[in-house]
Amino acid sequence: MDFIFIEDMRVEAHVGIYDRERAAPQTLDISLTFGVPDEAAQDDDIAKTIDYAVVIERIRTELAARHFNLLETLGEYVINLMLNDFGAPWVKISIAKVGIARGVKRVGVQIERGR
Repeated sequence: MDFIFIEDMRVEAHVGIYDRERAAPQTLDISLTFGVPDEAAQDDDIAKTIDYAVVIERIRTELAARHFNLLETLGEYVINLMLNDFGAPWVKISIAKVGIARGVKRVGVQIERGR
């Protein structure tokens, strides 16, 4: 299996349970790795793989339209998009809130799922 990765994608999203988190979107760093069919590289055909530009736009659009209480739920949502809508056989995601706590650079979750 081949993999595509997207590292440190900045996204504005509504996520959190505290009033200060609900007041405005927060900046998230998302890193995503997903499996793609080997045939894409063999045939040099974008139609046989998952277009990362489409993935990036879809994630930004979906996260802008929803609120999630937990990063874990947001992560599962993105993973389900990748598995079900994009047909990825395996997905790993890392999501971090940036500057959410004093003296802490990032707080986040990492989730991995496959078929």
